[in-house]
Amino acid sequence: MDSVNAHGAEIPALGFGVFRMSDAEVEKVVPAALEAGFRHFDTAQIYKNEAALGRALAVAGARREDLFLTTKVWVDNYSEDRFAASVDQSLDRLQVDQVDLLLLHWPGDKVAITDQIAMLNTVQAAGKTRFIGVSNQNIAQMAQSVALSAAPIVTNQIEVHPYLDQRAVAAAAKAAGVAITAYYGMADGAVPRDPVLQMIGAAHGKSAAQVALRWLVQQGFVALSKTAKPERVAENFAIFDFALTDEEMAAIGRLARPDGRLVNPSGLAPAWD
Repeated sequence: MDSVNAHGAEIPALGFGVFRMSDAEVEKVVPAALEAGFRHFDTAQIYKNEAALGRALAVAGARREDLFLTTKVWVDNYSEDRFAASVDQSLDRLQVDQVDLLLLHWPGDKVAITDQIAMLNTVQAAGKTRFIGVSNQNIAQMAQSVALSAAPIVTNQIEVHPYLDQRAVAAAAKAAGVAITAYYGMADGAVPRDPVLQMIGAAHGKSAAQVALRWLVQQGFVALSKTAKPERVAENFAIFDFALTDEEMAAIGRLARPDGRLVNPSGLAPAWD
């Protein structure tokens, strides 16, 4: 497994996300993910499946030291009386003493970034997480977070797929030493059906989905894959035995379009770059 290094955090380059998965789906697919080689698992308070992930990892006998666990604090918990308590609840549900990476899930429009970062630093200093990061921040918010934080901001988790040009945010993140973690890499099902990605995949004996994941990790991003079907897990993991050419990388980049963004919730999302 390749990894992405950011301020001492060795983040496995391919993670397994459990967004929009029921408890039953999580508990069914996680053993297959572990068998395939996944060790990086990404969840969030708002997904309502932290406990299912914790149970699945425990039942499978996964060793804590082999895992890289990420969760995210939901915006409703951005207050002095709720932030740390919500993290404690996440740890209880995941059956761990600390997570490897704790993120602010969305910037939102109700609590200042200054206050969000202060609360994040407090729980990191208390040992509840090894590393901290942000999610869905624009360039200005990311720069502010980096400047304000006592502990390094190791990642900004954002929507990235072939139809959305995120080069500006990625360049700003790289300049700040912040890793990009890419979610929604399948563009809500559009990627597997894309003829360009299918054609490139055929040249390598790979699927369009594998091509898109490879495109992400080959840019130095952390890519989050997802499937609720155990029989598809091994395919998602098998992206480290081939490389895309410069021409193929460029062809995928040209798929970006002005209306490519899929995730833009009012009241949570910032003014995007």
